[in-house]
Amino acid sequence: MTTRTAPQDPPGLLGPAPARCLVLCLVSTAGTGTALLLPAALGRTLDLLLAREPAARWVLYCAALVLLIALLDAVETVLGGTVTALSTAWLRRRLTGHVLAVGPRATARFGPGDLVARLVGNAAQAGTAPAARAALFAALAGPVGAVVALGLISPWLAAVFLAGAPVLALLLRAFARDTRECVTRYQEVQGRIAQALSEAVGGHRTIRAAGTEDRETARILRPLPELSAAGHRMWRVQGRASGQSVAIAPLLQLGVVAVAGVLLARHLVTVGEVLAASRYAVLATGVGVLVGQLAGLARARAATGRLDEVLAEPPVEYGARRLPPGPGRLELRGVTALRGGRAVLDGVDLVVPGGTTLAVVGRSGAGKSLLAAVAGRLTEPDSGEVLLDGVPLRELTHDDLRRSIAYAFERPALLGGTLEEEIGLGLPSPSPARVRRAARTAHADDFVRRLPDGYDTLVADAPRSGGESQRLGLARAFAHGGRLLVLDDALSSLDTVTEARITEALLNGGSTGTRLLVAHRATTASRADTVAWLEGGRIRAVGRHEELWRVAEYRGVFAEGVEAGVGAAEGGVADTGVVGAGAWGAGPVETGAPDGGAPKRRGPERAAPALGAPDGAAPESGAPGKPASDGGGSS
Repeated sequence: MTTRTAPQDPPGLLGPAPARCLVLCLVSTAGTGTALLLPAALGRTLDLLLAREPAARWVLYCAALVLLIALLDAVETVLGGTVTALSTAWLRRRLTGHVLAVGPRATARFGPGDLVARLVGNAAQAGTAPAARAALFAALAGPVGAVVALGLISPWLAAVFLAGAPVLALLLRAFARDTRECVTRYQEVQGRIAQALSEAVGGHRTIRAAGTEDRETARILRPLPELSAAGHRMWRVQGRASGQSVAIAPLLQLGVVAVAGVLLARHLVTVGEVLAASRYAVLATGVGVLVGQLAGLARARAATGRLDEVLAEPPVEYGARRLPPGPGRLELRGVTALRGGRAVLDGVDLVVPGGTTLAVVGRSGAGKSLLAAVAGRLTEPDSGEVLLDGVPLRELTHDDLRRSIAYAFERPALLGGTLEEEIGLGLPSPSPARVRRAARTAHADDFVRRLPDGYDTLVADAPRSGGESQRLGLARAFAHGGRLLVLDDALSSLDTVTEARITEALLNGGSTGTRLLVAHRATTASRADTVAWLEGGRIRAVGRHEELWRVAEYRGVFAEGVEAGVGAAEGGVADTGVVGAGAWGAGPVETGAPDGGAPKRRGPERAAPALGAPDGAAPESGAPGKPASDGGGSS
């Protein structure tokens, strides 16, 4: 099996730009080393001046060191910003690619708002980690080098400082631990607020219509006290660490200076060395710099942990098989899919012969959209398998799978670019003729041509209704082609006339492969070759629409009910029976052949219950009214 994933992890701790990060580390360390040389040079200059000896050369050395420190600091700032930008961009690309490789499961677990928060805010914070590590190394090199310099001046000076060093180390360790806990909590609350905001933005029309803007605002901002508490705790932790270090560091510096004064009185050190020792004591106790670096690194580590939670989700795996020639025969074998611990699809067995149209109907929550997603491997079943022309979908290569299956949804995502680019989305090299032919099939060509720039109009500049957006989504699916076309309630926003025209075009030239339609209207089901009736996650029955219409419970599935005027074919009820499946049948059900012949049954023979009227009386020849499609389903 092969897996489509984002690029692999960066090498070691240096991030995606190891060369730049290494140069940054060297520059930062060089700046620290230069800062360590300056006190020694100043001390030597002072000793020469007090001895009335020539000191011009050492004065120049001091000036050169000051200029070099400024230059290295500028280079470090530029390199640090570059490394952070490259790391952040790499993380965002990798996270975006991984989320797309995981598919809908990532959104189901984390939510779109939280994912955006991780992609934007947390990736930016995690991107500072390589530069923070390089800066932390230089920040640690400063105190270590200062202690060594104190030892070179006098071992007693280093001993005085080292006596209090363990206290500083414990302070820094506790600070790093507490800071990471605070930051993690802060980022989690931020993600919850982002998720609530995303939900409100998606449902802004409902909120506006209900007049609940204030209530929704309060809901979105409800976690603000938690966010404030986490933020205040971060400031308290950092303030406590800074305060404790401020209390301890001056004592250490005072101890070093006092011992240096004693050594000076005994003529064991010079005045210049006392000056240098005082400066090295300040550098050795530079806890403020370390506190800032550790705080930044803690924030980066906490953000990295939140990114790792997303990256831990396994991406979809693909096989290496190619599809053999075939008409697009779709088969579901024992498909079970769980959501929230509940079997939304429960052991579904179904066969759709190539070139036929199957309408999937059922009440809300019956599992229609999930079945459509499983049929095209937009999601994985928890058990069972789906085959296309005899090949399990999970064994197909990514390109073969996506080239063979086209989708249209109730709310198509128009991702930007021009309308022509949107209709041709996913095609290697869509031709204008193919795009326009698909648009005509979807009855989108007229309103697109009426736009000032026609097919070159940007999506953002194209005013359109919900039905027109659906037609663009249908045009994209028709342009895609393939052996299997899945329409997941993709006709719901269309008026009845347009729906009838598109369905007629679809069945007579719009698509030459197999068609699976999630239908909520009886008129849509009536035009399909066969209907699969889902109930409680199982297929209750499969047959022609006019045959199933004899059952009152089936008629109740449709919102239009009897008033829809869609019934059995004129001239009486068809003689052929209805073959049950799922709860009523033993094996997979094969839907009717395109020529309208009797449905075929595969698997062990078992009689299906009669689908007559509930009281056992002979059903009437049809539902009231004249069928919308001249009687019965089209074949």
